Amino acid sequence: MKKLLVSIGIGVIAGIIDVVPMIIMQLNIYACLSAFTQWVILGIIINYIDLGIKAWLKGLIVAILCSIPILIIVSEKEAVSIIPILIFSAVLGTLVGFFGKKYSE
Repeated sequence: MKKLLVSIGIGVIAGIIDVVPMIIMQLNIYACLSAFTQWVILGIIINYIDLGIKAWLKGLIVAILCSIPILIIVSEKEAVSIIPILIFSAVLGTLVGFFGKKYSE
C-alpha cells in the first residue's frame, strides 16, 4: 500500500510541475487535466513496471513512450509544442523513476 500511495504522490507532484506552465500560458483546461492525469498514472506505471534497468532510465523510457500519442495529436496544430513536451516528459519521467525507487521501496 505504501508503494501505491508514494507512486500516486510522486505522480501528483510531477503533474503539478507539468501543468503550472500550461496554466500560465492559459491553455485549455482539458489539456491541463489530461497532462495532470497522465502524470498521476505514469507515477504508478513507472514505479510498478519492471524492465530490468535503472529506475531513472525506466522512467525516461516509459514517459517518452507514453507521450507519443499526445505528440501526434499536438503536432497537427502546434508542432512547435513537441519539443517542450518531449523535454518535460524526459525530465519528469527520469525524476519519477528516480524518486519512485528511492521512496517507495
